[in-house]
Amino acid sequence: MPATQVAVCGPRNCTETDATNAREVGRLLAEAGITVLCGGGTGVMAAVAEGASAAGGLVIGIRPDSDRERVCHGLSAVLYTNMGEARNAIIIWSADAVIVIGGSWGTLSELALANRRGGVPVISLGGWQIQDAAGNPVTAAIEAPDPKSAVHAVLDTIG
Repeated sequence: MPATQVAVCGPRNCTETDATNAREVGRLLAEAGITVLCGGGTGVMAAVAEGASAAGGLVIGIRPDSDRERVCHGLSAVLYTNMGEARNAIIIWSADAVIVIGGSWGTLSELALANRRGGVPVISLGGWQIQDAAGNPVTAAIEAPDPKSAVHAVLDTIG
């Protein structure tokens, strides 16, 4: 059976809190033997790659472009899709679970794709809050207060 893969999604222009959370999530996932999927760029992507690789983890970057100069450090392998934001679907459909850290429009698209896919656990750490047209909250992810809780939620939901 292939290794469990968890996508960690977040903005390329993130807060320091988001970066700190992403590093810790990456470290914890690597220590649990989970392969990390990310966009392979700056911000949350670079922070999760840094945390996972420092802990000896496998990190796959799935890039929206073909520019080899724009990848972050800490990646074990890179897939260059040259598909723009459409690569978000590849990240989500390749994951056994998704952790969303922070928020941007690209991150929102990944959250939406994960929910549209169904059957894949989605954990949010400081991410988007979604409402329906009437202003009622929509549960789009399991809310986690910290990196340890986010990774434990993933481990609990995927067995």
